[in-house]
Amino acid sequence: MDERGEGMGGGQVAAEELRLLIERAERLEEEKKGIADDIKDVFAEAKGRGYDPKAIRKIMSIRKKKREEYQEEEAILETYMQALGML
Repeated sequence: MDERGEGMGGGQVAAEELRLLIERAERLEEEKKGIADDIKDVFAEAKGRGYDPKAIRKIMSIRKKKREEYQEEEAILETYMQALGML
């Protein structure tokens, strides 16, 4: 057996490697929290300037999709709304 052990199934764990992986994940979690806070600040600023954060989130969601995918979703939504007498 080498000095790294056999991983989870072998009963030995490379403590240094495991510690480094955990610390890396912890740093990334902190960065993720910082980014989430920054995004929250952007939405607060948008709201403060009179924009609707909910509408901005919807636009962001649409921009992530392919044009054809979005158009298909909109067509289905319109069909359903017509069937329900909402249009």
